[in-house]
Amino acid sequence: MSIEVTNLSFSYGEQQVLDDINFTAQDSQLLSVLGPNGVGKTTLFRCILGLLTGYEGQILLDGIDIRGLGIEEMAKLIAYIPQSHYPSFNYSVFDMVLMGTSVQVSAISSPGIKQKKLAEAALKRLGIYHLKNRGFTRISGGERQLVLLARALAQDARILVLDEPTSNLDFGNQVRVLTEIKSLAKEGYTIIQSTHNPDQAFLFSDRVLAMKNGKVLAWGTPAEVYTEDLIYKLYGVKVEMESLYHDKARVCVPKCIVEEEHVYRVCS
Repeated sequence: MSIEVTNLSFSYGEQQVLDDINFTAQDSQLLSVLGPNGVGKTTLFRCILGLLTGYEGQILLDGIDIRGLGIEEMAKLIAYIPQSHYPSFNYSVFDMVLMGTSVQVSAISSPGIKQKKLAEAALKRLGIYHLKNRGFTRISGGERQLVLLARALAQDARILVLDEPTSNLDFGNQVRVLTEIKSLAKEGYTIIQSTHNPDQAFLFSDRVLAMKNGKVLAWGTPAEVYTEDLIYKLYGVKVEMESLYHDKARVCVPKCIVEEEHVYRVCS
């Protein structure tokens, strides 16, 4: 499956949020959308998901213009994983994942054996089958994020859109979630995630789309676009970029950190 975005622009009234966005994402790729708050990442995702329709340009899912697709057709192609989710009721983990199969049954039918097997397979795939009967609101943030990912897998769509999947997770859970996401990309899924973490974007991504003020600043492989100049343009912070493990990883180090009245501040 692929996503192709061509000349995409979108405005809320007179405020333009996206300005001529162009990129492609192929199967077996993890694309990270990098940029500061308010640059249009969420609006971009809402356009791709078909939740915003008043845009200019074109969005193709596997060569099909999403303007011609209904809700059920979209759900068979693309699944969305939000930053966090807090249901009104304490559903079991299994029931949360089973909800992902709702597009496969009619409105008056209940999930059958096939759907239940899909839910169980997704839980096992992500190593959280032991949480099956636990309440969703009674598990950790990292576990909840994996449950939402399992729900997307049970939906059986091959394109996954993740909005800051490691937001508010501790370091260990960030690595676990991103490792699973990267593994899914290797298995053939097309995955787009938004992130605020440049180091993680370099380490896990196959492609990076850097955005500022609704425009694309850079697009390509992490090795091609991940530079000190790009970080400064995105975040207004001067950094030195350190290469590790024969450039398999890069780390941003702020150039000037000073202590002033017991408060550390970054010199830009």
